[in-house]
Amino acid sequence: METLKSSLIGRRVEQQVVGQATRDGDGVKLTRVLTQTHQRRLDPFLMLDNFGSDDPNDYGGGFPDHPHRGFETVTYMIAGRMRHKDSAGNEGLLQNGGVQWMTAGRGVVHSEMPEQEEGVMEGFQLWLNLLSTQKMCAPAYQDIQSQSIPEYFFNASVKVRVIAGESNGFEGAVQRSPALFPTQTLYLDIHFENQTCFEQTLNPKHNAFLFVYRGSVSVISDKQRTEVNLHRMAILHNEGNGVIIEGSPGAKVLLISGQPLNEPIAQYGPFVMNTREELIQAVDDFKAGLFCQ
Repeated sequence: METLKSSLIGRRVEQQVVGQATRDGDGVKLTRVLTQTHQRRLDPFLMLDNFGSDDPNDYGGGFPDHPHRGFETVTYMIAGRMRHKDSAGNEGLLQNGGVQWMTAGRGVVHSEMPEQEEGVMEGFQLWLNLLSTQKMCAPAYQDIQSQSIPEYFFNASVKVRVIAGESNGFEGAVQRSPALFPTQTLYLDIHFENQTCFEQTLNPKHNAFLFVYRGSVSVISDKQRTEVNLHRMAILHNEGNGVIIEGSPGAKVLLISGQPLNEPIAQYGPFVMNTREELIQAVDDFKAGLFCQ
């Protein structure tokens, strides 16, 4: 194991979570890793889904038109092709290594439909909450192709894809004003070629978790060493100024962190607001065809 930065105090694993198998959209088979049970603990993150199959019966129906209000969706494709269209007039093709970052704001109707009839379809969708004052902002969309996502190597054998935030001096593909989007999201995809360590600084006030989607890793601190196996989410303690991850050869892991909003969460399906009254209004507005007008 390489010499670690003396200034880095690694966080411990607080809890490990096994995802819940479910289907969504038009029967798409997926695993819901971050559920409503952990929304308060992992504020501002509301949900993380992992989908992956080489059987078109598991993904062929895709995600036909459906509404969102009050939060953002971040879709990260590992393999496969899906076409995004929405009621704000945006359209984009999600494909290997690409990211779609959609701000639903005051309301949008969108679809994500497969553009393949065979082969592997694999990826993740993260739901990111919006500050109460931004929940009714205008919808927005970023279509980020794989070649636009910065990559660097840590200790020569750990490839890091920086989707959002900053990692060891490298800025991510998504950079936004903290005044408008105070969540300050960090979103990394970390690939271990050999048995080695990766280090990332974290704001001690930010909530953080990781998800292992290939192999296994260990999270190391001065108090403990915890193995996190395949398809496990590890919630990190809110102590220390970083995380130290030792990966097995071929391991791949998502590391995600953000500033909690510390606001009430009121959710009804695809609508996430702060009060029950706002949810009722969201449903009424959607039924009245007011989204994206």
